[in-house]
Amino acid sequence: RKNTKRVPSFRKLLRTSQIKLDNKLKNKQYKQKSAAKKYRKEQKKLREAVRDAISRKPFPLEECKKKQVARKWEEKEEEDALPLDMMDEDDLKLMEDLAQRASFLTRDLSSNEPVHVKKRKHESVIEKYEKVPRRLQTEPEKELIHLLPIKDKSGIIPQAVEKPVLNVAHDEEEDTEDMEEVEDFNEEPLPVLTPEEMAAQRREKLQERKTHIAALASAILSEPDSNIKKLKELRAMLMEQDPNVAVIVRKLVMVSLMEIFKDIAPSYKIRPLTEAEKATKVKKETQKLREFEEGLVSQYKFYLENLEQTIKDWKQRKLKKSNVISLKAYKGLAEVAVKCLCELLVALPHFNFHNNIIVLIVPLMNDPSKMISELCVEAVKKLFKQDKLGYASLGVVKVISGLVRGRNYDVRPEVLKVFLHLRIKEVELQKDSEDIAPKKKFMTYKEKRKNLSRMQRKWRKAEEKLERELLEAEASESKQKKLKLHTETLNIVFVTYFRILKKAQKSPLLPAVLEGLAKFAHLINVEFFDDLLIVLHSLIASGDLSYRESLHCVLSAFHILSGQGDVLNIDPMKFYTHLYKTLFSLHAGGTNEDIGIVLQCLDVMFAKRRKQVSQQRALAFLKRLSILALHVLPNSSVGILATNRIFMQTFRRMDLLLDNESQGSGVYLPELDEPEHCNAQNTALWELHLLQRHYHPTVQKFASHLIAGAPTEGSGALPLDLSQRSATELFETYCMKGMTFNPPVASVTPRRKDTFPQMDSFVDEELNKQLQQHISETVAHKPLDFAKHLKESSLA
Repeated sequence: RKNTKRVPSFRKLLRTSQIKLDNKLKNKQYKQKSAAKKYRKEQKKLREAVRDAISRKPFPLEECKKKQVARKWEEKEEEDALPLDMMDEDDLKLMEDLAQRASFLTRDLSSNEPVHVKKRKHESVIEKYEKVPRRLQTEPEKELIHLLPIKDKSGIIPQAVEKPVLNVAHDEEEDTEDMEEVEDFNEEPLPVLTPEEMAAQRREKLQERKTHIAALASAILSEPDSNIKKLKELRAMLMEQDPNVAVIVRKLVMVSLMEIFKDIAPSYKIRPLTEAEKATKVKKETQKLREFEEGLVSQYKFYLENLEQTIKDWKQRKLKKSNVISLKAYKGLAEVAVKCLCELLVALPHFNFHNNIIVLIVPLMNDPSKMISELCVEAVKKLFKQDKLGYASLGVVKVISGLVRGRNYDVRPEVLKVFLHLRIKEVELQKDSEDIAPKKKFMTYKEKRKNLSRMQRKWRKAEEKLERELLEAEASESKQKKLKLHTETLNIVFVTYFRILKKAQKSPLLPAVLEGLAKFAHLINVEFFDDLLIVLHSLIASGDLSYRESLHCVLSAFHILSGQGDVLNIDPMKFYTHLYKTLFSLHAGGTNEDIGIVLQCLDVMFAKRRKQVSQQRALAFLKRLSILALHVLPNSSVGILATNRIFMQTFRRMDLLLDNESQGSGVYLPELDEPEHCNAQNTALWELHLLQRHYHPTVQKFASHLIAGAPTEGSGALPLDLSQRSATELFETYCMKGMTFNPPVASVTPRRKDTFPQMDSFVDEELNKQLQQHISETVAHKPLDFAKHLKESSLA
């Protein structure tokens, strides 16, 4: 039948009223709802029927129920029975005789036992057997296979053949016999091995596994394209089930796979193919490369999942069902898994699933296990140092920021200290956006129309397109893109720092935050300078910080003011006063390491801000630093004297302190904490004479150089290896961490007196003969009797 219904045209649809369309939509929705409702009802009925069928079980017949059935049966018989008046005497006697006997009609047919219990004692075994209902053994109906019929004169004759029946019972008997034989074989006792034999057997198994791993690895490395399927075989050995060698084999496979992936992974990221690309026909070489890349990515993914699962099992103290490996061994496996992940994090930052590795490694930086946390921290530091583009660094910084915020700032300080190793070029980020923008001048549409012909414009467009394609092919990152990544990274770092300064000022993360601000403070936006300086000063004034933390606050403040903060009209006198006041907290003990930070502060406060420093302040610091040089270790003394040398060469009239005669009014007040009002011009650097007699040769050279007025030329000048180094470099160079002299003390050899080999010429001839005779005689060693000698001495 032809379908006469036509699809309405677009114009007809336009003429259709909106109300009609709404009604159609409502009807359609109602039909869908009613159909869904009907379907749900049917499913509900079906579930209820299944539930009822499951809940119905055969109900056992109990004695009470038997009695109830018997009563009901008797009542029914009484109702159906004829009255005794209508029965003959012979029939009545017959019924009474039948009532006295046990008939199958008076029994409960559901049970095999007779109702009359009293007769059980007198019944024989044969009668009991006879009373059991018979079950006839019917032969199973034979299945027929209908064949093609035969046509005869008499008509059509149907043809059929019996379907052959398999002798299942015979097969089952054979299976049971085989099982019994296997059980008999298993029941044989295993030979008991001695510990030496067990160790030898374990060594053989281990050597066999090692050889297999080496063969697979060498085959994959020799021809990765054709042997990529062997990666799956090697990865399957991560599930080694032999408890004797499981731990070692899994560790070896983990490390082997890690080295293989580092070697065969390409230097680009493999993307999945689209449906259109899969459908197109390509060359054999291209298809082979695609299969290799697809197999490599899938096996790499499964390998990373295995490493992750190993670490999770160890974290959750979770054993597998097989129980091949103990919980103690899981720790060693987890450590090897973490090492492999750290190696892949550093070696393959460009390859697939690098962000997944970052998400795994960063939380382990805060692990309670010191070994695992140090491994992860060192791996992240290496990644920061070698990351030239900035993609990997940005990913790690994002995850660390989320971890610190998610843990409510309860993380180890080492997690934040890795920010100090970020490879960010400060000079590029210090420029304005106008300077960073490319200087290339692009022609406008009018200029192109005016200066270029149609063909030239066409060629120019093709050239620009080709240049873009070449840039993408070379994967060369433009300077502007790199700066954008660095800016985004630093923004996340500063957000993390400011959150801790605002919400967790008493957190153990504060020293790491202050140290990070001291390094990156010159890159902060100028809008935040005022608020940040107020926060830093409030932290110092609170008195809750340690000395090292307060030094980081001072250093951060002056880094801010020495960079873009030059344009701000802020007086940092309170920071100068705090440093001057706390200089005498340093000594040759535990605070000796803090002198490195003090030298950095002095460099930023005086060398880079010499125009904003008064003469009185410089003289006060010069005098106090000279006093401090007497109380610290030699490397600190060398750094302080190098800073004093910069003071004397940078500021005028510093030679006032080399003259004994006082200048001006007042007396020097060394205990006053105000550098502007301590009258430092009325004292002298007498400490230099003591330092001139110091046991360290470099301290002696610096003291003599300063006494001479720190000249740059002449006899009093320093050698080049000392004059060209900064104070911080000298402090680190002459460090005494090994508790040895640096430089080592030269050994003094005593003068040798003239020796005469012929000693016999000074000895008398007779005495010489007696000496030779005594030497030639064999001396018999007798045991010393000290008790005898004591008695003789006491008697005497």
